[in-house]
Amino acid sequence: MQIDAVKAAYRRYARIYDTVFGPVLQPGRKAVLDALNLKPGERVLEVGVGTGLSLQLYPRDVRITGIDVSREMLDKARTRVARRKLENVEGLLEMDAERMDFPDASFDKVVAMYVVSVVERPARLLEELHRVCKPDGEIFIVNHFHSDNRILGGIEKALSGFSSTLGFHPDFNLREMLPAGHNGEVKMSRVNLFWKILRLRNGVNHQK
Repeated sequence: MQIDAVKAAYRRYARIYDTVFGPVLQPGRKAVLDALNLKPGERVLEVGVGTGLSLQLYPRDVRITGIDVSREMLDKARTRVARRKLENVEGLLEMDAERMDFPDASFDKVVAMYVVSVVERPARLLEELHRVCKPDGEIFIVNHFHSDNRILGGIEKALSGFSSTLGFHPDFNLREMLPAGHNGEVKMSRVNLFWKILRLRNGVNHQK
């Protein structure tokens, strides 16, 4: 996915995102928040924060930074933060997840929900997630991955020609990301028929 195509897609989605996609994707948001096992004072980065639907799910004693490439989605997230008085949200920044501005080892935990099938270079994204996560921190990825089922896989492949319009790759294969970027322990769990949580122990030694 080219970043301009992603921005254009989410510019179209911004007004209707909460209504159309909110309920469908909410099970994954709730599942990953349960899996995070957050401790007071921890800093969390949410990549692809969108309209901020997950922000109210975080404990109020952790600090959250969210990034997204869509200005329109971030505007809605900022409105949500102000309306709900989410004072633990440190910032909502327009930023490309493949080239983040944060220093190494900035966050205790990093969350990327429904992002890896959107970015142009998933392996590069994973490298950045590892870089900004503290050594021995954890990375949580919620996404749909290409089905091994012959029928579902065929449907996903057929839809792949509309990726630019959809704003994501419906046939995203996990193998596109892990071999180049994986460095550490990996665990996979299922949210439902469509969504899975990939949990990675960082295990990266950042060198200054």
